Amino acid sequence: MKKQQWLKQAIVVGMCTTIGLGSLMATGAGTAPVAAASVSATSKATNIISFGKKYLGTPYKFGASTSTTRYFDCSSFTKYIFAKYGVKLPRTSVAQSKVGTAVSKANLRVGDLVFFSSGSRANGKNVTHVAVYAGNGKILHTYGSPGVTISNLNSGTWKRTYLKARRVL
Repeated sequence: MKKQQWLKQAIVVGMCTTIGLGSLMATGAGTAPVAAASVSATSKATNIISFGKKYLGTPYKFGASTSTTRYFDCSSFTKYIFAKYGVKLPRTSVAQSKVGTAVSKANLRVGDLVFFSSGSRANGKNVTHVAVYAGNGKILHTYGSPGVTISNLNSGTWKRTYLKARRVL
């Protein structure tokens, strides 16, 4: 490889690593199918969160039908907002907790599904709630009297009852 081409590729790879697209290194500069998929997932996640926010305040109803937007339960909400962007999720939070790939709490990305337990079943080990990670320690979800809302993942009930996360994008 000529010195000038090598330098150009090194600069591109360095820039991509800096902005979080290190997968360009595996495919060579300028041919980034892996990086393009990551960018696409990030864009899709941002769109899902923005779309979900349009429903802030929509009432909660346990067992809500997936054919209405007048009210949601936690899993009908995630199923609905992800479907808008072509991601098919199962109907229940338990079933949703089994799709995608596991991700640690420390490595959450916008659009990851996060799962919680009410703590009242099997010592808090069973999934009873699902939310979407919205970034900056926040989750977008629906429950109880606030309906669709944004909560802090790292405080109160959500910190105590956090179980796991799955990446579906």
